[in-house]
Amino acid sequence: MQPEVNYKEALKLGQKEVRVKTSKNENPYLSVLDELIPPEKAMSGISLGVIQIPMWFIVGTATAGRVNAFAFNFMPLLAETTEFAAKWESLFRSHMSEGIREPIKVYEYLNRYYVVEGNKRVSVLKYCGAYSIPADVTRIMPEKRDSEEVQLYLEYLDFNRYSKINFIEFSKLGSFKELLRAMGKPYDEYWSIDEQQRFSSAYYFFEKAYRESGGDKLNTTVGDAMLSYIQVYGYSRLQNESEAEIRINLKKMWEEIALKGNADEIELKTVPIDNKKQSVISKVLPITKPQKLKAAFVYDIAPEKSGWVSDHEMGRKYAQTVLGDTVDTEVYICGGESHYPDVLEQAIGDECKLIFTTSPRMLQASLHAAVEHPEAVIMNCSLNTSHRYVRTYYTRMYEAKFILGILAGSLTQSGRLGYVCDYPIFGQIAGINAFALGAQMANPRSKVYLEWSSVKGAKEAAAALSRKHIHLISSQDTARFSEDDRFSFGLSHIDKNKTDLLAVPVWKWGVYYERLLRSMLDKTIKSEYVNTARALNYYWGMSAGVVDIEYAPALPLASRRYADFFRSSLISGVGKPFLTPFYSQSGEIIGARQNELSLEQIISMDYLVDNVVGSIPFYDELSEIGKATVDTVGVMKAKLNKSERDGVE
Repeated sequence: MQPEVNYKEALKLGQKEVRVKTSKNENPYLSVLDELIPPEKAMSGISLGVIQIPMWFIVGTATAGRVNAFAFNFMPLLAETTEFAAKWESLFRSHMSEGIREPIKVYEYLNRYYVVEGNKRVSVLKYCGAYSIPADVTRIMPEKRDSEEVQLYLEYLDFNRYSKINFIEFSKLGSFKELLRAMGKPYDEYWSIDEQQRFSSAYYFFEKAYRESGGDKLNTTVGDAMLSYIQVYGYSRLQNESEAEIRINLKKMWEEIALKGNADEIELKTVPIDNKKQSVISKVLPITKPQKLKAAFVYDIAPEKSGWVSDHEMGRKYAQTVLGDTVDTEVYICGGESHYPDVLEQAIGDECKLIFTTSPRMLQASLHAAVEHPEAVIMNCSLNTSHRYVRTYYTRMYEAKFILGILAGSLTQSGRLGYVCDYPIFGQIAGINAFALGAQMANPRSKVYLEWSSVKGAKEAAAALSRKHIHLISSQDTARFSEDDRFSFGLSHIDKNKTDLLAVPVWKWGVYYERLLRSMLDKTIKSEYVNTARALNYYWGMSAGVVDIEYAPALPLASRRYADFFRSSLISGVGKPFLTPFYSQSGEIIGARQNELSLEQIISMDYLVDNVVGSIPFYDELSEIGKATVDTVGVMKAKLNKSERDGVE
């Protein structure tokens, strides 16, 4: 194309941009920094020197002087006969023969760049498809405020401080740390030049493959998509893949990436579909016997070494007995995180069509296997995970904890209660708060003192409460087999060396697995998947018969009747553990009068209610198993070290 033709072509692109933006009632011209912040703010900016900046983050000008000369995409709008057009053509010819080397001058605000000097250079390079440009950058810090936009920017600054990478962005809080975890990179370690170059190369090939696959049509950033890709295939693999190989893998997991652009990613299934209902056609036609289902139960440790795994194994045996020869269930034991992928491959190779992975720590391996093997349905026992190809299942244990709190509040004389929680993950915070609100309802003066077994160990956590002369303690949700965790579980009265068990929450995994297996046999699970574009989370409770409470002989009869009243109300749906308003520890009023929190609000709780004494632990306080669990399904606060949390609270 001849040089004199290029301005005409760029002008057409600019005019087209104006028409498109105008038709959508959007601003068709460049953004102006002076309209976003007071001009004097620029005077207190921080000089970053001359650095390479990504072209697509240059979005406007510092002042309104040139705003009508360029469309929103930086293409020119002035007539071909103007001096501006002649200078643009001259600059284009210079770029084609020598390249543009002189840095432009810009302000950076919230990871976007506004040009002070060099608008035409930006226009020419954008027209030529340049990837980056040298710029003398002055950073303008935003006012301290709690908006998600500013919090995302502060996370970017922390990431950029160590990595020097300025071309990746995310749409959700916590994603930069998720990226570093997926890369196996400490968050506070400076990157070498080689690490920066390898990341840049991987990003470049991924971005090309993503955009050519139609990524620009999604409501996700390239960073969002790349993080999803790394979580499935791993960072080391991405570094060694060609653009063509990345495109092939993107096709396999495209729904996973598209999901990240949905405002409402997760669809909660709160009750099981009645498998006994038959369609009109099935009543008329002869009933055909379903093909025998082969299902795998994957454990990260042998059942005899873990109360959690033992409960799931008893559930498997129950479901197998009830369903008889319609299903064939097989047990697979991993023996360590490094074995997860191989064990899943073995189960799929053994033609298991439904696979249960019973630990949140297996989630990433489950996701990879599900993407690579769409012929198998993989379900992971975790909560609030937004993955399209893996269904998750969990119980509303907070309902049982609410009843235990009511019992504890009614029995206490001092008003001082104890609570030992294992991991600060989705669902567990709701359990703490439900217990505390139940206790408060029975005894308005009650206080719940919180300890964490993933910090101190269960035995020491309970002992710490005992040293405070707290005797009514809600401890583990299930019996533990390791020596340190064998101290107690359920609601107990602990006095010196004597422990009286009063009531325990019950996970009815047998009922859960029976219903899920039936849903696979009658194809309900597959139809639910087809009829939604969201991630499926099965979150059943007392009304589904998968959670309950049992009483020990030491519990007085009157207390049993008291608890049964609330148990019946929860089963019928009348009882509301999180009836608002109530107060958080910080004094914030949660909810409106006489309303119930939504399940989404309950699951995502990252605060403690006002009668809880204690806090969510910092990440660096957790045990290694605690960290691994929190990495996958932990609440955001638990993923932060003290210095990081101080910066956002």
